[in-house]
Amino acid sequence: MIEFRELMALAVNRKGGVRQVEAQLPAVKTPAQLRKPDDAFYFSAMTRRVFRAGLTHSLVDARWPAFEEAFFGFDPEKLVLMPDTMLEDRMQDTRLIRHWGKMKAIRHNARLVLDLREEYGSVGNWLADWPVDDTVGLWQLLKRRGKQLGGNSGAAFLRMVGRDTWYPTGDVVAVLKSHNIIDKAPSSQRDQRAAQAAFNAWQAESGRPQAHISKILAFTVG
Repeated sequence: MIEFRELMALAVNRKGGVRQVEAQLPAVKTPAQLRKPDDAFYFSAMTRRVFRAGLTHSLVDARWPAFEEAFFGFDPEKLVLMPDTMLEDRMQDTRLIRHWGKMKAIRHNARLVLDLREEYGSVGNWLADWPVDDTVGLWQLLKRRGKQLGGNSGAAFLRMVGRDTWYPTGDVVAVLKSHNIIDKAPSSQRDQRAAQAAFNAWQAESGRPQAHISKILAFTVG
């Protein structure tokens, strides 16, 4: 398998220097920083990711203050109890993005947030304590137990809140395929695990967060 130092050299060459590469790497929070926000913060970000899927992010972000108001600041204890009639009322609110499937996901994912609180003490604790060499385990939990959190949504949510994650963009997948780590986009658990093993090896070699490694991979071709 190609070594990380070779990937970094390719990225630096394409971007014009180390400084140019470093300036574009995503922010990654420490475990202590991940523990600080409350569950409503993470639930809001999770829901915003759900609504961003398939839409221009800036459009969703511009409407998010209205979502915060309409959904009680994303207090999971309140939203888990929402009856259908309340959701139907929100579907009439022109300030919001009125997508019935995504609206229903809010109630389902409120239960996920409360379950994570019960199991780990808080969503922040869950994110902070999860093993760094099992990023795809986080994706799989979100897909399995959440709603509208499959595909790349799990990785996108983690990236939004600053939890270290690699991200299977087209460029990253192209690099992984070119080095025979996977042979197609990693939608199956087998391919995700194969890619995860490569990221773990590069992280051990470089000492960098997997979010940085993922971006550097993308820079080698994009």
